[in-house]
Amino acid sequence: MSNEINPYESSKTAIKPIPDPSLVPTSAWYSGITSYQWLVLTIASLGWVFDVFEGQILLSSEKQMLSDLLPPGTGEGAKDYYKYLALASFLVGGAVGGVFFGALADRIGRVRTMVITILMYSLFTCLTAFAQSWSHVVALRFLVALGTGGEWAVASALVAEVFPPKARAWSGAIFHGSSIFGTYLAIAAGMYIVPTLGWQRAFIIGALPALLTLWVRWQIREPDQWLANRATAAAAPQSVVAQLAALFAPGIAFKTILGFSLAVIGLATYWGVHIHGKELTFRRARAEIERRENLSANATPAERAEFSKQHEAELKHPEMLGMLLAATGGGLGLFAFGPICERLGRRNAFILFHLGGFAMAVLIFQTYTYWSPAVLWVLLMLFGFWTLGMHAGYAIYFPELFPTRIRSLGAGFCFNCGRIAAAVVLILNAFVRQYNVPLETVGTALSFLFLIGALIACFGPETKGTTLAS
Repeated sequence: MSNEINPYESSKTAIKPIPDPSLVPTSAWYSGITSYQWLVLTIASLGWVFDVFEGQILLSSEKQMLSDLLPPGTGEGAKDYYKYLALASFLVGGAVGGVFFGALADRIGRVRTMVITILMYSLFTCLTAFAQSWSHVVALRFLVALGTGGEWAVASALVAEVFPPKARAWSGAIFHGSSIFGTYLAIAAGMYIVPTLGWQRAFIIGALPALLTLWVRWQIREPDQWLANRATAAAAPQSVVAQLAALFAPGIAFKTILGFSLAVIGLATYWGVHIHGKELTFRRARAEIERRENLSANATPAERAEFSKQHEAELKHPEMLGMLLAATGGGLGLFAFGPICERLGRRNAFILFHLGGFAMAVLIFQTYTYWSPAVLWVLLMLFGFWTLGMHAGYAIYFPELFPTRIRSLGAGFCFNCGRIAAAVVLILNAFVRQYNVPLETVGTALSFLFLIGALIACFGPETKGTTLAS
């Protein structure tokens, strides 16, 4: 008999699951994993790779897009304002897509829903290439995110249901860690396609993931656990409202709020802290060029913006280098989170990474101008490792918190609704940046969110070694 807690017991009892001794791994986590399970992990990871590419391509081409779609002479603070509006739209779209498609996957199945989400984000990323104004970009970012938010919710539940308990932490970390390759693709597009062929061509590439859906339909079948639960799910209320209400039932509500809170911190710090790693190398390089060419210290924001446009090609390499270093460190952190949480437990791993993220973010924002380039590169990788690594925990931890009938919805709700709070942070950030408050000040202030995340993690249930609730 499973030792999983009845979801309708009191929340106090529900947050203290008792591990099943029979599930404690006695061999390597990958021993006994079938070729089909590896195939599921590969396809889910590829979906997430392209998912991340669709989100990151805006960051790797933003300066060229803003120059083309905004009036000439728009200052840096105003450009940041428009950029943050597009990012906020993307976050809100991800929240809506995560809830809607998460609920849909619990009703009609993981495979069909994954196909729909991949087609959606592929189509609207491609259409962004034809945007004629920044308002078009903002609207299309929302539509792209409907698909990306839904794809993560479906894929994370699929991986958790297909892999055995001893391999869940590792497979979840590999799945979420694969996002680094999506960032690499976006960086490559930013370095080699945007400067030569234009940002439009980079977005047209976004249509290619649609081909993945053929492989999904051909090779992937619904998880046995979802099929076994389908009869129960069919008898239950089917409206999205009823499914959402189930997330706040006794014994489950605490877990929903906990997961949502962790995601709020992780996504707010990702979009408010982590993504600015590339700005640090860009700003260093721009300052050196300004000194070299004796740009007046009294230059207006519009004059500085025009100066940056004139040196756009020269500044693109250091900008993408910073993005590459932070992303590489972040990828290592994502892959490391699995074995770390398998050793320390889910809760302690989250605490460790939040504390590390706070320390590294404050250090780099306050001191990056003082280091040699080589030291800064190392610090950027460490910065990426600690500020991003805990995101792999969402793919591991969130599916473990919910029963099968609401697993995809629950994981999707926690991860993607956290984007709404992150969007609020971005909008506030946008208004602050309009008044030219230094990026270093804003980044340092937002870094304190990591401390709140560490505190939240202290209250989380430990799910290491427990069975998934049916």
